[in-house]
Amino acid sequence: MPSSRVSRPKHFLVCEPRHFAVEYTINPWMHEDTQVDVDLARGQWAELIRAYRAHGHTVDSVEPVAGLPDMVFAANSALVVEGRVFGSLFHAPQRRPESTAYETWFKNAGFDVQHPESVCEGEGDLVPVGPYILAGTGFRTTPEAHHEVQEFFGVPTIGLQLVDPYFYHMDTALFVLDDGGDGAEANIAYYPEAFSPGSREVLQRLFPDAVIATRQDAMAFGLNSVSDGRHVFIAPRAEALADQLTRHGYVPAPVDLSELHKAGGGIKCCTQEIRS
Repeated sequence: MPSSRVSRPKHFLVCEPRHFAVEYTINPWMHEDTQVDVDLARGQWAELIRAYRAHGHTVDSVEPVAGLPDMVFAANSALVVEGRVFGSLFHAPQRRPESTAYETWFKNAGFDVQHPESVCEGEGDLVPVGPYILAGTGFRTTPEAHHEVQEFFGVPTIGLQLVDPYFYHMDTALFVLDDGGDGAEANIAYYPEAFSPGSREVLQRLFPDAVIATRQDAMAFGLNSVSDGRHVFIAPRAEALADQLTRHGYVPAPVDLSELHKAGGGIKCCTQEIRS
């Protein structure tokens, strides 16, 4: 373990939860009778943006669109690797218009965007780490989309099966601690029981030194975190996981997005990384 981990500046894309609501049910966290405090959601989200900027990261924002209450979850909009954008095709019809709004932002910013033919929910299920893209399936993104992603980026894409509906996106069950840049060792944190037995074996082989989370910390959205290689922006209630990260040389930076948890999302869900 390095005595001092090094943070790397990141470029994030986000979307203010101006129109956030729980108007339909598309995962076990969502209930249509849930009351949402939009002002609280916006305030918590603003704290996340302040934390990113205070730690030296660049943050751009997409204008929220009325009638798209889940647009705050920017990670689902695309995967960006080396300046190339692979967009989204949402499983739920209610979310499909989000793809157009995000693709418009990327095109206006000068990016070329590939629109998927198969259901694909961006960084919700696609996680670049080291020489690979880890690709989740089981509830949202399809295996056919994994093939599209590999053909588009030319990066080995490893399919992983999710089996617990509470962890419907891979970014609720796994996050990258270090992406392997600048000679650092690529590593992850994850909750094994969210994955099928074969997928757990794959993760054990690829990341023997991974940080293993408990179900309690996973259910607290502790794995819906963002790391810059040193600082880990993490849900405050994931206390045991934060303690583990500290022992591994990382610096937890707690940010409370509890109001957004009502729709099944947290820190990573709100954060699209632009890798140029």
